[in-house]
Amino acid sequence: MKVTVSRRAHFNAAHRLYRPDWSNEKNETVFGKCNNPNYHGHNYEMIVSVTGKINPETGYVIDVKVLKDLIKSEVEENLDHKNLNLEVPEFKNLNPTAENIAVWIYDKLRVVINDDLELKVTLYETPRNFVSYSGEQ
Repeated sequence: MKVTVSRRAHFNAAHRLYRPDWSNEKNETVFGKCNNPNYHGHNYEMIVSVTGKINPETGYVIDVKVLKDLIKSEVEENLDHKNLNLEVPEFKNLNPTAENIAVWIYDKLRVVINDDLELKVTLYETPRNFVSYSGEQ
C-alpha cells in the first residue's frame, strides 16, 4: 500500500522570459509581457508530494517536518525574493519558465529524498496557471 504525503510552500521571485539568441521582435512575439526587460514577479505556490510505503515503525511515509525543512533549505532559500535570471546560476542560460523551474525544484529535492520514495512537484505561477513534474523524461 502506497500513500502520498504533500506539503504546500511558496516563494516570491522575479524573472524575464527571453532568449538572447532571438531578436527583440521574436522574443516579444513568443513571450509577450513576460519578456519585460525590467523583469516581473510572481508569488509562486508549490506542492511537493512524496509517495511511498508507510514505515511500520513510525507510521510515516516521510516526516512532514523533514519535508518542510528540505523544501526550505533546497528551494525557498535559493529562490525566494530572487531575480531568477540574475541570481540563480542554473537560470543564467536556462529560460526560467514555470516548466523549467518545476524541473529545477524536482532535481534539487530528488537528491535529498530517499530513492525509494516517488516525488512530484506542482508549481503554481498564478492561481490558474500551474505545471507538474515527477521525473519522467
